[in-house]
Formats: sequence, C-alpha cells, structure tokens
Amino acid sequence: MACRISELVVDCADPERLAAFWAGVLGYVELEREDDGSIAIGPAGTGFGGPQPVLVLSPSDDPRTGKLRLHIDVSATDRYQDAELERLLGLGARRVDVGQTGTEDWHVLADPEGNEFCLLRGRIEPV
Repeated sequence: MACRISELVVDCADPERLAAFWAGVLGYVELEREDDGSIAIGPAGTGFGGPQPVLVLSPSDDPRTGKLRLHIDVSATDRYQDAELERLLGLGARRVDVGQTGTEDWHVLADPEGNEFCLLRGRIEPV
C-alpha cells in the first residue's frame, strides 16, 4: 500500500484572495472554511479523498524568506499552453524570473502572493 497526496496546505496572508485565484486556475470550488480562517478548495462533487488533492489556504503572518522548497506545476487540459498562459495572467498570475535561460518549454509564474508555480507545455486529460 502506498500514500496519496490528499491535501496541499499553503500558508498565506490572504486566504480569501488565494482561494479565489487557485480555484480559478484549477477549476476548483470552495469546500470548507475553518474557524482559524483557512479555506479548503477542491474539485466540485469530489472533495477530500478524490483523485485530485485539496488545497488548503491557511492564514499566516509569517513572512516568506528565501526560495520555496516546493512548488506546484500545472498543465492545461483544454487548450494549448499559450492560451492557458494568457488565461492565468488574466486571473492574476505574473511572470517571474528564477534564473531561466529562455529556452525552457515551461513558464515560471507567481500567484498573487508571490508563490512560484510552473505552467508546463503539454496538455493532459482532465480528471
């Protein structure tokens, strides 16, 4: 038996803003709000334990220091990379430079709080 990633928890200054952003990126819906201000988002109709991990946006006043040790990679499911890049930028993502050479076939972006993520080239089937 093996484990599966069921949740990814992201500490953030504004859970409401990041929940809206990531729900738009991933096509997720709000699943739950906790008393501490955390917001869980995930696939509609599936929620926790489904084939995709739930994202939990958890409030934190701790400042980010240094490079993230873990980041999210996303792949488009219903359009090509260029169109998906424009959609993500329209949702509030921004391009960031982490030392790319310019020849990569992925784009490095940041969410509204500066958390880096990559948009990969290939399309994948939706779950």
